[in-house]
Parts: sequence; structure tokens; C-alpha cells
Amino acid sequence: MKSEDLAEVRRTLWKAADELRANSTLSPSEARGPILGLIFLAYAEHRFEQIRPELEAKATARRPITPDDYRAQSVLYISEEARLSYLVNLPEEEDLGEALDTAMRLVETHNPDLKGVLPRGYQRLQKSTITEMLRLFAPLPRTLSGDAFGLIYEDFLSNFAMAEGRLGGEFFTPYSIVRLIVEIIEPYHGKVYDPACGSGGMFVQCATFVERHKQSATRELSVYGQEQKEVTVPLAKMNLALHGLSGDIKLGNSYYDDLHHAVDKFDFVMANPPFNVNGVDKDKLASDPRFPWGLPNTDNGNYLWIQQFHSALNDTGRAGFVMANSAGDAGHSEKEIRRQLIESGSVDVMVAIGTNFFYTVTLPVTLWFLDKAKHGTDREDHVLFIDARHLYRQIDRSHRDFLPEQIELLANIVRLYRGEQMEAVDGSENLMNERFPDGVYVDVPGLCKIATRAEIEAQGWSLNPGRYTGAATGDEDDEDFVENLSSLQEEFARLSDTADELIVKVNTAVTRILAG
Repeated sequence: MKSEDLAEVRRTLWKAADELRANSTLSPSEARGPILGLIFLAYAEHRFEQIRPELEAKATARRPITPDDYRAQSVLYISEEARLSYLVNLPEEEDLGEALDTAMRLVETHNPDLKGVLPRGYQRLQKSTITEMLRLFAPLPRTLSGDAFGLIYEDFLSNFAMAEGRLGGEFFTPYSIVRLIVEIIEPYHGKVYDPACGSGGMFVQCATFVERHKQSATRELSVYGQEQKEVTVPLAKMNLALHGLSGDIKLGNSYYDDLHHAVDKFDFVMANPPFNVNGVDKDKLASDPRFPWGLPNTDNGNYLWIQQFHSALNDTGRAGFVMANSAGDAGHSEKEIRRQLIESGSVDVMVAIGTNFFYTVTLPVTLWFLDKAKHGTDREDHVLFIDARHLYRQIDRSHRDFLPEQIELLANIVRLYRGEQMEAVDGSENLMNERFPDGVYVDVPGLCKIATRAEIEAQGWSLNPGRYTGAATGDEDDEDFVENLSSLQEEFARLSDTADELIVKVNTAVTRILAG
């Protein structure tokens, strides 16, 4: 399918699904399950029908095909009653809601890894709504390829996340951010861990990366996730199954529960954790090996996450994660933890991202990259800082992303820094030639700078890329002013929260003294 045709299909499907949602009594979060369930069934049938002729050709009377044969090919077994092509042709008097709930149950019965995962409750929907939804989604198995299905599923996750606002951002990290993280950590093979996995987008992009490099993701990758929200775990499991991946996704609060026994275990860690969380009960974390540099005094979870990511890596592991800008310059106990992290030699790359890339916050963020394999190399004493705040595509007034060539440019800067081969499949050649005409890494004002540990110490152990890259020639000040103001707003809100807590503590102490 041509890209413009696929784009039209995606727009048509979302517009129609959005109209169906608007004309029902369901909220966006309630509509999400039934609609994603139908996309899931469509893709499952597509993959099933692709492999069925090959397997049936090998079948004999003594050795008929079983669901296990499909699962061995990383394909779900879909019985006839669970296929959209069957459901859409049911007689008009049939209860379609009941038939869809039965279809979901049958898929889970034949594919035990999905037990309790797929959505139910289609009987609560109006029959006209179900009929229209089936009309929309039933033709998909015959008209779309696997990659197209993946893009449509991701589109719907993204659109639901946007519709649900802050709550939506808890399960979905925008594609271009995930793609950039994956391109920089380069997860060719090994164990991948995300302790705040949401809908599993990090894992899917890892698999896409492997497939893009002509390898089998199911053979090369093992994925492990943990997610605090019970309603989000099924989204992740559906997303993995949709892309032919099996993974171990557990329900748990990653501050307190280390359900995968993660210390020193993983080749790659990826995450977009919640920022600036307060109220974590640190008494429960005493002597936890995931926090080797101690617990921050401030009531803020950022450096709990950062230490978790670092401690989960094995001796050659890499991590890439999203973090609030304030973490790069935080003082006091957080600064001391950051100093120890930098002195460990594991901090590899820091990338500043501009405003409006996320659904949860409009503030700019920073991508952190750790690499324990740096130890003993020429890079051990260095950190690459990249300021990508001026690179983006404006999607609409309040949302941005990266173009593929911009992602490739940023990843290629890292590859040059590491002494690796550049890639040129997404059109970054001109962008690279403008900045690195000799094909070797150089510091580019306003874009990238390699700093030594001594330079970082001189900056008060700051990991804020803007302190090192400087300004590009001819840069406008307006964008920097907005970025700086946003960062100040974030820090002010954080300090205000701390001040409120201190006021309560002081008032309590004074009351006790006066009550004497």
C-alpha cells in the first residue's frame, strides 16, 4: 500500500471511530478497549491467514495442525468464530455484542498468554454501533500489510492518548521520542526492560529496529515490563501480541516492587517514567540494592527512577529514558547522587528535547542515555551533549514531533561520537553534510558538544545540554526564552510543593511545642 493511501485509511478509520465514540455513552478511555480490540482481531486474522496455507500444506491425517503450530511461528491461533470475516457475515438477528465477547474469549482460550487480557463488554454497546464498527474493521485483514496494522494500532493509541490528555500520556509515549531512544541505544539483541512500560511502545520499537536490520525480533529480543496501572497492562500485552512478540509484563509499583529481580540483569533499559512524583515511602526502600547511591532527601522520585535504570543494567548494558529537565541541575542530595553517577563513567549522551512533544506535559524534557560498556574506553571520561530543542516538526498548535531524517541526524551524531558507521536510510544526508562535511564528529555550536568530566564538575555536575552546547550562530532568542521560562515554571512548582510540605511540618512542630 502506498504511504498516501495508508495515511488516508488511518485518517478515515480514526474519524469514523471517533464519531462512533462521540455518538455513544462511552468516555474516550471506555471506548479505547472495544475499538483496539477490533483492530487486534483484524491484525490477528491477517497474520493467521498469512501462515495458514503453509501450515495446512504440511498437515496429515495423523498429524493435524494445532494452535501450538501457529504459536511456534509467533502467530496467534484464531478459530473461525473469532475472525472478523465470520462475525461481519452473521445473520442480522444474531447478538453481535455477545458474538464479539465470545470471539475474545476464544482467542484467549487458544492463546493462554492472553488470558484475561482482551476487552469485553461489547454487549453494552448499541447494535448499530457494533455493526458500523465491524463494517469498518472487517475488511482490514484483506487490505493491509503487517506494518500498516502496526501503524494503525499506534495511531489509535496516540489519538486516544491525545483525547484523554494527561491520563492518556500515562500509557503512551510519542513515537518519535521512542524511535530516537531506540536508535541511540541500538538494541540488536538481548534482554530489554521497561519498569514503567505503559502500552509497551518501547518494546515494539525495539522489535522494529531489529527487523529493520534484517534480523528476527522474536529470536533476538526478550522483553520484560512492569506497569503500575492495572488497566494499562492489557494494552501492553495486546500490543506485544499484535506485533508477534512474547513478553513478561507484570503488574506492580516499581518504586517498591522489583518483580523481575532487575539488578545487573538487563542488556537494555528504556522508560518514560512519571516525573517529579512525591509521596514515595522511602522507609520501604531502605537497603534496597537498586539505590546504591542512597535516597534523595527531597520528596521527588526522579533520582529513584534514575538509579533503578542504572542498577538494572548488566556490565555492558545501555539505558535510554525520558526525564524532567530539572533533574539535570537538581541540587543538594540529588546533586550528590548525580555526581556519583557521572563519576561511575556510565553517563553517555544527554539530549535536550523542546516543548510540546508529550501529551502529559508541555514542558521541555531531557533524554538520558547510560552505557556501562564505556568503562575502560576512551569515552569513559566524556559525555556527549546534544541540544535538539530547535529540531522538530509542528503537527498542530500544541503538538510537535521529529521527522525521520531529524531522528536519523541525532542518532548519527551519537554514532560518530562512538566511532560507528552512520546510517542513511531516512534522508539525513544533507543534514549531516551541512554539519559534519568530513564525515567525522566535531562540536557544533548550538547542537552538540563532547564535555570531559572535569568540565562537567566545573559546571556543578550539571547535565543540562544547554550549558555545554552554547547557541548556534544566528539563533533566535524567542524559543530559548520560552524554553527557559518553562523550565523555571517547572522548578518553581517543584519548590512551591516543597515549601508547602515544610510549612505543614513547621506548623505541626510549633503546635506540639505550644501544647507542651
